[in-house]
Amino acid sequence: MITLVRRRATLCALGTLTAALAALAGCAGETSGEVGRPAHPPASAAAPSPPAPPTLAPGPSGLTPVFENGPRSRGRTVALTFDADMTADQGPRAAAGERFDNPALVATLRRLKVPATFFMTGRWAEEYPAQARAIGRDPLFEVANHSYSHHAFTGRCYGLPTVPAARMRADMERAFAAFRAAGVERRVPYFRFPGGCYDQRALRALAPGGVTAVQWDVVSGDAFATDPAAVARQVLDGVRPGSVVVMHCTRSAAPTTERALRTIVPELRERGFRFVRVSEQIGAAGSVGVRG
Repeated sequence: MITLVRRRATLCALGTLTAALAALAGCAGETSGEVGRPAHPPASAAAPSPPAPPTLAPGPSGLTPVFENGPRSRGRTVALTFDADMTADQGPRAAAGERFDNPALVATLRRLKVPATFFMTGRWAEEYPAQARAIGRDPLFEVANHSYSHHAFTGRCYGLPTVPAARMRADMERAFAAFRAAGVERRVPYFRFPGGCYDQRALRALAPGGVTAVQWDVVSGDAFATDPAAVARQVLDGVRPGSVVVMHCTRSAAPTTERALRTIVPELRERGFRFVRVSEQIGAAGSVGVRG
């Protein structure tokens, strides 16, 4: 009888101790039955978002800023840029077999491990969505806006049709929408005017879009060129620290560019140049190369 009483007393004491421990743990938060372990662990901290691509401050009177080259004195960097041109009315030509893409050029950039910025028209992204998506997901590259239609934003621009001022921003936004629809991930808020033609009216029209307009200081001369050695020579003669080179990645309009790259890239590396995307140059530039 005494043994039974002692056993009951021991069990009672253990129950009291267990209850006390549970109550104590409850003060620290909900438990899952194991002291000190939360029933619903806090969600792990989300991975930090990548930093937004740098842009330049608006130009005078709030106009879209214009970037032409990176700093000349902050290392020997050079940005190769490639315009993926296709105008809104060239669909029939593509359907008939004309090629506005250049997979071999993209493959050469990858093989040589060359970062680059592609200025893509929305119409090009619609015609070649798989290629646009692959370029836009490759960490070597970034995709910038070259308008939707590749129509000029000024009059008298190499014979291109003209976008009315009231539709300029809509044309740019339509290109960004085409990139999203194609699954392009590495989109950057940079805009290149078709033909490089712009004026204050065009800069004013695009200002609410928050983009930086990107020009160049080295013309490759690859458009409709037939001699890759001449293209390479023109680039090599023109490049300086901080240069932005304009080239094309359309087979029908720039058939020699890929072959020229095979000379340009190793030669510039031999001279001590480092290839970068435009975003890196803009980030380093501050106010260098800005015009309003």
